[in-house]
Amino acid sequence: MISHPSRHCTVELQALPSRIGQVRRIVSAQLRYWHLDPLIDRAALGVTELLTNVHRHAQPDKMCTVEIELLLDRLTVSVHDHDPRLPAVETMTDDADSLATCGRGLAMVAAVSESWGVRANGESGKVVWFTLSAAAAASARAPRRTPGKTTGGMFAEVEHAIDGRRAEHAPARSAVAG
Repeated sequence: MISHPSRHCTVELQALPSRIGQVRRIVSAQLRYWHLDPLIDRAALGVTELLTNVHRHAQPDKMCTVEIELLLDRLTVSVHDHDPRLPAVETMTDDADSLATCGRGLAMVAAVSESWGVRANGESGKVVWFTLSAAAAASARAPRRTPGKTTGGMFAEVEHAIDGRRAEHAPARSAVAG
């Protein structure tokens, strides 16, 4: 059982590609801090897909809030945006659909999570959320590295610019409790 009954982290951002990467790193770091390393990949994939939907579809703006909350043994990740239109899971019906490069985000969220859903907030938008079980993750801690051993590789992050220009971004803000 997790010793802290409730933990919460909130990030406000404009859902632009570079900000999506930032939020993915924030979620990963927060889960490491909460010792929930086994949930990182699924939570990062889910939040990336939800934020990509905001970037691609939300009107009138791309501002949104990401919340992650650990309550007892359940991690809930939610994204609130200002667009009242509700998302729909795309169903692939033929070979042409199977070659599509988009339209699978919510299906992937459904595949990696225990549950997911959408809650309408009237004219103020909607919240799309998914949950992951933290019970197994709390007992299956990631193995610790021994001093002096290396993983044998180095990775670097590269920020991509479009047409040689960097996009102007609103700053990401976050608040962490616990």
